[in-house]
Amino acid sequence: MSLDKLKLGKRLHKSMEDLGYLTAKELQVKSISRILGGQDIIAIGPEDSGKTTTYVLSVLSGLKFNVADAPKVLILAPDQERIQNILDQFYLISKNKDLSIIGLRDGGSMEQEIEKLVAGVEIVVATPNRARAVYLKLGLNLNLIHTFIIDDAEEIIKNGMITPVKELAQSCKKCQHLIFSTVEHEKLHQMIDDFMVLPALIEVEELAQEQLEVHDLFLYQVPNFTTKITLLNSLMLDNETFDKVIIFVNSKLTAQKLGKSLHRKYNDEILILNPLFIEDRAIEDIDLFKQQDTHRILIVANEGADEIDLSGIPYIFHFEIPENNDMLIQRILKSGSEEQLAFTFATDLELPEVRKIEQIIGRKMEVLDLPERMSIYSAKKGNKDAGSAEDESNETRGGAFHQKKESNTKTYNYGAGKKARMTMKNKKG
Repeated sequence: MSLDKLKLGKRLHKSMEDLGYLTAKELQVKSISRILGGQDIIAIGPEDSGKTTTYVLSVLSGLKFNVADAPKVLILAPDQERIQNILDQFYLISKNKDLSIIGLRDGGSMEQEIEKLVAGVEIVVATPNRARAVYLKLGLNLNLIHTFIIDDAEEIIKNGMITPVKELAQSCKKCQHLIFSTVEHEKLHQMIDDFMVLPALIEVEELAQEQLEVHDLFLYQVPNFTTKITLLNSLMLDNETFDKVIIFVNSKLTAQKLGKSLHRKYNDEILILNPLFIEDRAIEDIDLFKQQDTHRILIVANEGADEIDLSGIPYIFHFEIPENNDMLIQRILKSGSEEQLAFTFATDLELPEVRKIEQIIGRKMEVLDLPERMSIYSAKKGNKDAGSAEDESNETRGGAFHQKKESNTKTYNYGAGKKARMTMKNKKG
């Protein structure tokens, strides 16, 4: 799309052209006009979809370049590296070395920063923890903030900074809120619903144009590790379908714990490949597992794992997302005519990695519903029935909650076993 679609001022338009930006990103086209119109937005897009440039252009378009009595824009970022990247982007696009902007350090003395803030700065970039600390020292005046931005929201959540974000947002008077993230999930809404009312949800997907040839991929989104175990137990009870399964976890310790957590009904069917402890039910050769009918579940740790021959294994489960995404991608690539089904379990904190994998392979994983009546663990409220938990979350999420768009809603309610049987039958037919 042409850069003209963004309707930038002449100065910013020329600056973007000088920097080699001759076309506009989809996210920028969908977002900038809404931002300049004063609307709150939640912008969801993968890496390199133009999220940072979107709000940098929007902020620069609205700056008056007057002497600032107090900050007008507060940008929250997850770490010092991200803060520096944001500052660099502002200077690069504005071409103004004297831009009224400050990036607060993530630690150390606050005195010099407070002096600069008191002298007058229009744009403040900081981690939520640092911004809150300076605010409590009366060094950060939030009374004139008109634009409140959260960048890399998924990383802020992952770093445990939900509370300071909410406190800062609630300390600002009426202002515009702009949220940028790679994923939309429950924890994101837990952070923003208290201060956002009816924002526009803008989503873009920039999958690789060349799709990799992969096996059928399915995704279970679960709230926590304990619910992963409950889900796996529920699925493995269907021994007719899941007759030969490999389950990947990240560490040998997790493999050992998972082996003990699975249901006693099929405990004798479980083996661990190269376990951490000698007393575990173990095997050192995956070919032996393939040949033995008595054992149908093999748990494998990614930690120190060599390349594993998965041929002959119809069902692969990634109980955890590997630290190296390439490890998962290599396992789901097709290398012959053999059909396999790959299931991935992901919490909200793991979803960003799932999105990166989908972006690389050029396709989305099919999202499956959790089994009906399966209990969902909650540390605060105890176990819940899956249906009632969903009903309650929909009622209490507040004004920022958006129903899934039609393309993402489920038109089936199969258990994984039934879905797997149907998929395999169609493949063989």
